Amino acid sequence: MLGVKTEQLDAVKVTIELKDKILVIENPTVIKMVAQGQEIYSVMGQAKEAQKEEPKVEIKDEDVKFVMEQTGKGEQEVREALQKANGDIAKAILLLTGQET
Repeated sequence: MLGVKTEQLDAVKVTIELKDKILVIENPTVIKMVAQGQEIYSVMGQAKEAQKEEPKVEIKDEDVKFVMEQTGKGEQEVREALQKANGDIAKAILLLTGQET
């Protein structure tokens, strides 16, 4: 091809992260093409869906106690709100008091 360079990459796995899921292609055939200064990757193989895992936030006991005191809510409910708020105390309080959805 005119001005197009191709190279087969020795890929083991290709992961494509979408908004709601992850596609994983094990042992793919991957071709890298360079044309007019642009890199183009062609991936061939069988994709399997994987669920996106939400990163777990470390919740401190003193944060739980503080939010419980501020909202009057139970420990489990407070821990869940802190997880949902990614550890943000103010946001967790707003969630628990119905001021944020």
